[in-house]
Amino acid sequence: QAQLVETGGGLVQAGGSLRLSCAASGRTFSSYDMGWFRQAPGREREFVASIMWTGGRTYYADSVKGRFTISRDNAKNTVYLQLNSLKPEDTAVYYCAAKPLTAADFGSWGQGTQVTVSS
Repeated sequence: QAQLVETGGGLVQAGGSLRLSCAASGRTFSSYDMGWFRQAPGREREFVASIMWTGGRTYYADSVKGRFTISRDNAKNTVYLQLNSLKPEDTAVYYCAAKPLTAADFGSWGQGTQVTVSS
């Protein structure tokens, strides 16, 4: 399984931006689909965005479409999530996840990074 470490969270005012990074260990990073999920207090974890192993296809939750951008650098074993036009409802712990091409679901998770958006 991939080992994942997220960084880049913090406190930001509404309308601001953050960039989250997720560094993955292992030599097979390029063969993983990568995703970002988030969990707000009292709510279930929800999908935010994902990117295929080739980097050519991305998917977004409707709530973040047009504001967030997922990207990856396979040479650096890193996936990014650019968060723009942040809203208070984006406040959550953001998790990075990895899914091997042979798996049906994301099976490796990072420890999470807190994003707090003040109004």
